[in-house]
Amino acid sequence: MTNDRAGRAGAGVSGRATAGPADAARRLRAGRDDEAEALSELALRSKGHWGYDEEFLAACREELRLHPGEVAARRTTVAEQDGRILGFATLEGDGPEGELGMLFVEPDAIGKGVGRLLYRHVLREAGRLGFTRLTIGADPYAESFYLAMGAQRIGDTPSGSIPGRALPLLAAWP
Repeated sequence: MTNDRAGRAGAGVSGRATAGPADAARRLRAGRDDEAEALSELALRSKGHWGYDEEFLAACREELRLHPGEVAARRTTVAEQDGRILGFATLEGDGPEGELGMLFVEPDAIGKGVGRLLYRHVLREAGRLGFTRLTIGADPYAESFYLAMGAQRIGDTPSGSIPGRALPLLAAWP
């Protein structure tokens, strides 16, 4: 559920999702500037889940970094449960076309509905803001997730971290 392209967005949200009894405390909320470093580290852990080596992750570090002062501007949404951050996503751009800039989930929460919750929220928020299409520069390991969520592959896009590496480029419609 990782994305190799850094985000530029941040969302003011609040809500609950209850996929089952264990998820009763799961909620979405706006990211805070004081969480920039924690979210950046979560992004690296999530990327590392797919078996990338330390050299690769070091090359991605700056692109996956959220800086204090950017979290709100990047429309960052955080998923948490019992006060623990499980993942986050960013909605970027000014419309009518935008970008799902980042979507990362803690490794132990991957496959438990957190990414789906964040993705659906970003699409709803994009629609509410008047976006007509979102592009997604996806990590190759995340492409199947986005396709299963209804996105369509529209080509390739260059990695912002690894020269010569092409990433799947997908599109989704709010």
